[in-house]
Amino acid sequence: MLRVGTTGDYRPFTALDKGTGGYSGFDVDMAQALAKALGVSIAFAPTTWSGLAKGIADGDFDIAMGGISVTLDRQKIGFFSAPYMRDGKTPIARCFDQEKYQTLAEIDRAGVTVIANPGGTNERFDRAHLRAADILVYPDNLTIFDQLAAGRANLMITDASETRFQAKMHPGVLCAIHPDQPFDFAEKAYWMPPDPALKAFVDQWPHLAKEDGEFDALYDKWFR
Repeated sequence: MLRVGTTGDYRPFTALDKGTGGYSGFDVDMAQALAKALGVSIAFAPTTWSGLAKGIADGDFDIAMGGISVTLDRQKIGFFSAPYMRDGKTPIARCFDQEKYQTLAEIDRAGVTVIANPGGTNERFDRAHLRAADILVYPDNLTIFDQLAAGRANLMITDASETRFQAKMHPGVLCAIHPDQPFDFAEKAYWMPPDPALKAFVDQWPHLAKEDGEFDALYDKWFR
């Protein structure tokens, strides 16, 4: 059995339906494809962004999947697969406000509220770069963009991939701000305990999936 740790709160990569207990998303589909390639069954292990590192260190799951960004702090704890997506932090705001928040200097001003989910790279980016703006930590990443759309914050800084998806989900309400030119560089990958054999397999599997069209079909399903 492949035990997959996932937060279930990061569309379009992973989302938990609290009514059915089922997961959906790009990386959920990829996890199922990985289990099929390994020839094993799959079980999703719920976790949080702040709990991912402990779960990896304690061996609570075999692999963590769900839009996880590569960081050196995380690399110290476990292995990352070869990256499968390039990304970076960029703003998303209500469409009529998007011209106001093009740069970090325009964002980091008194009276500007930036909303963030707790414990992940979004909050870490905000606290590293913002001094004058207020940072509003909101615990539910599945509904955080509804808070933004309702005007309870001015903007959110998150991964460009997520801003594109959320702009598609909130057409004419939320707009991704220069997602092709994010503030920094990041990559998405799958995170594992230090298991060389599993890492070698997980590195090879998406490479072949990209060549045979499986990866592109799933990417189109969730991002285009």
